[in-house]
Amino acid sequence: MADLFQDKFIPDTAPRPLADRLRPRSLAEVIGQQKVIGPDGPLGVMLASNSLGSLVFWGPPGVGKTTIARLLADETDLHFVQISAIFTGVPELRKVFDAAKHRRQNGQGTLLFVDEIHRFNKAQQDGFLPHMEDGTILLVGATTENPSFELNAALLSRSQVLVLERLSLGELELLAQRAEKELSRALPLDGHAREALLEMADGDGRALLNLIEQVAAWKVDGKLGTDQLTTRLMRRAAQHDKSGESHYNLISALHKSVRGSDPDAALYWFARMLEGGEDPRFLARRITRMAVEDIGLADPQAQAVCLQGWETYQRLGSPEGELALAQAVVYLALAPKSNAVYAAYKAARRAAKATGSVSPPKHILNAPTALMKDIGYGDGYAYDHDAEDAFSGQDYFPESMGRTVFYEPVERGFERDLKKRVEYFNKLRAKR
Repeated sequence: MADLFQDKFIPDTAPRPLADRLRPRSLAEVIGQQKVIGPDGPLGVMLASNSLGSLVFWGPPGVGKTTIARLLADETDLHFVQISAIFTGVPELRKVFDAAKHRRQNGQGTLLFVDEIHRFNKAQQDGFLPHMEDGTILLVGATTENPSFELNAALLSRSQVLVLERLSLGELELLAQRAEKELSRALPLDGHAREALLEMADGDGRALLNLIEQVAAWKVDGKLGTDQLTTRLMRRAAQHDKSGESHYNLISALHKSVRGSDPDAALYWFARMLEGGEDPRFLARRITRMAVEDIGLADPQAQAVCLQGWETYQRLGSPEGELALAQAVVYLALAPKSNAVYAAYKAARRAAKATGSVSPPKHILNAPTALMKDIGYGDGYAYDHDAEDAFSGQDYFPESMGRTVFYEPVERGFERDLKKRVEYFNKLRAKR
């Protein structure tokens, strides 16, 4: 099986990308991920105790998943085999497993690195299990998606998931210095432009090296500033998969920032999603949901503000209409909060499910026929408008259930007034 890191048939004089030329030759040369590969990190401890097991690396692109896997094979004297789930089917997997069995018979183990392992379906993932259990392979998978959702439980139970983080600006600067040493020249950028270049990479080491390779090839006199740099280079698109982990993480961050009454954080996460290509109509729908879940009747106007912002966006479109949604986000963040109706609704649904199909009390049933009157439908019903204060105080719950309290308003916003009304009717009900 070909090793994608190195091919002995390619001469040393062949052109190689900067990212390939700077690939670390030992774990000590890896920039970043010290929480994982450091002496006290899980990988450092495994290697020190000679107890390396199957692993799944979970992290964004360009943070060292492939590189670390390759170096693990060198550290443990295992034969390294790399495949990609995108290009590998069942026949190719069988060949990989057969070759690994042959090596094992000859006394050598195999570290099988599977890039994009989440692309394999459940049946394909199950195919790894017997070979992991009998020691034919030591599996190291790499994924940008949440393993909890994308990998089956059996494979996860036989592996340890290690989270790799995006590179910090300081770590990217170290990588840039290493690149300048390899290129034998400094980048033609002033301090602000250099910082902007690091930010363009968005925590992706591979992306940074590709950008550096472009900048180093420019024929310029002196040093370029930020404006000149951004004119010549496009900023790397923010990582945002509209159907994946990043999507749900960002909408969760937006929702919790609104719930936590932080308009600045809410605007930031709202903007992050727009920059990542999120559909503003999705955001309008979720913002409206926040209004009814977390603001509720503490500020009934909040829902109307969201609906107005949604309608404004539909009329104006992007980018002008996005400002209306931003206004709604700020309004929600600063509105008084109450989930009393949301909690009451969920409690009522649980009660409805538990009580099944019990009938309403007969006194509130209509009796359009003589037979229905004879069996008690409508008997004893009090018309509230004929009662004092237009309130009869009757029990409207099923007889077998009894009166139950679901809605308990809070002492915030408009619900202060609603709480007084609830207490007022409770007093009248107790009297009557």
